[in-house]
Amino acid sequence: MKSKFIFTTGGVVSSLGKGLATASIGALLENRGLDLTVLKLDPYINVDPGTMNPFQHGEVFVTDDGAETDLDLGHYERFISEKMAQRNNVTTGRIYDSVIQKERKGEYLGKTVQVIPHITDEIKAAILRVAGGHDLVMVEIGGTVGDIESLPFLEAIRQFRYDVGEENVLYIHLTLVPFIAAAGEIKTKPTQHSVQKLREIGIQPDILLCRTDQDLDKSLKAKIAMFCNLPQACVFTAKDVANIYEVPLEFHQEGIDEKIVEKLNIWTRKPDLLEWKNLVQKIKNPLHQTTIAVVGKYVDLTDSYKSLNEALKHGGYAHETQVNLRFLDSEGIESKDLQKALEGVHGILVPGGFGDRGIEGKIHAIQYARENAIPFFGICLGMQLACIEFARHVCDLPKANSREFEDPCTEPLIDLMEEQKKLINKGATMRLGAYPCSLEKGTLAQRIYQEKEISERHRHRFEFNNAYMESLGKKGMVFSGLSPDGQLVEIIEYPQHPFFIACQFHPEFKSRPMNPHPLFSNFIEASLLYQQRQAWSSQKTPATNDKDGSEKKTTKKATK
Repeated sequence: MKSKFIFTTGGVVSSLGKGLATASIGALLENRGLDLTVLKLDPYINVDPGTMNPFQHGEVFVTDDGAETDLDLGHYERFISEKMAQRNNVTTGRIYDSVIQKERKGEYLGKTVQVIPHITDEIKAAILRVAGGHDLVMVEIGGTVGDIESLPFLEAIRQFRYDVGEENVLYIHLTLVPFIAAAGEIKTKPTQHSVQKLREIGIQPDILLCRTDQDLDKSLKAKIAMFCNLPQACVFTAKDVANIYEVPLEFHQEGIDEKIVEKLNIWTRKPDLLEWKNLVQKIKNPLHQTTIAVVGKYVDLTDSYKSLNEALKHGGYAHETQVNLRFLDSEGIESKDLQKALEGVHGILVPGGFGDRGIEGKIHAIQYARENAIPFFGICLGMQLACIEFARHVCDLPKANSREFEDPCTEPLIDLMEEQKKLINKGATMRLGAYPCSLEKGTLAQRIYQEKEISERHRHRFEFNNAYMESLGKKGMVFSGLSPDGQLVEIIEYPQHPFFIACQFHPEFKSRPMNPHPLFSNFIEASLLYQQRQAWSSQKTPATNDKDGSEKKTTKKATK
């Protein structure tokens, strides 16, 4: 079958959820038996988001092949089975870089290089590259219709319909239909103007997704359809939901997937959404609750930890548990305030990050977790800081530190990787992507994974200094995961603690709602057991949710 293409654009405002809408439609169409992939086109001039501040762009999602990509690729991987790669995220910077390199090589034969056709041709080539035999390619255009930055991408997808045939292309436009509380009315004018802007470019949307917090009745849909020049049957409500994993079910109930296969003239089987329904049922009716403290420095923008937040929730789904996240700014943490800040917490997680801001607050939190037997999980920088905390307070190395924060450093427990020392450029030069890790038999890590060798995704420049391995090992730290050559520390743990484990890699990138990452599901299990121990020690039982949502008391043990 010749590949079909769906292009998703957004209008009125940013952050409407184009990525989630694209991923949810992808989940439905894949469930119908279609082999599909997704491409994100980002209009910013950065070659990739790797050097961006998380407060500006949110999380950088890392793929197996080492690409630093937009966080929407994380949504794609969590909703469909296809693994993303470098080819699945293309930016303006990457497009222009490719065109300029070709011009320098003389590939344009003396022609004047212009946005049309050279830039638009390069964009279309990037779209065709990902097709590779797939039944369907879904392409999300970043930004908002009307932004000057996205114009070349919109022009390219306008041309694309005529390049591959009208019957092989579908345009979906996600727009906002706000409810004005003061007037008590739902307003369609922003949607009308957004579609008008899109039509000025030469693109007539085939399907409208109307993001709203209200139900849209037939008369409103008819009004939108009339002013936006498409059939009423192609105007769909994209109503706000409590949990993102409800979106595929809501879209299916609206009939969006049925309309897409009808307009693209594709034969598919009927979708079987039982797994999605069971997942949503678990989310809505948890048997337990637990509270996890995330101690970081990007907590004011939770999208900075998007995959991490979702992975923690996935760990909860494995135990029918609602995971309540408490974000603590590590800059504001002092050791004397920790007991109050962490009151009622059943697990502490220190995530990745860069730079020395907030480092001492994270170290205080790790020390508190270790000394008070609270389940602890460290990721990337979190593992490095767990080693520094252990060295300072257990191994009597008070000056232990990382060269990232202190250079020169008296006790460089964490040092720059050897291959990093000669690098000048910052972009795409870290240790990136999937690397193998060998697990020590009989360790917590090996029990969690039930494997001898694993593969996980990395994003870091600094690594544990093996010169200190013996010193920390004598005091009880176990280096349970190493690179196959034994040179790089990947996982550390402390067996004298009920659950104290940290890893150099980012396991959150591989967690899925229906297949939670084992490190996260075991961390949540440990937090439930800690909660039970706390309840037993105070002769109380933990509060949990009954199926009707009310609180009850239970002594039911957490299960794996």
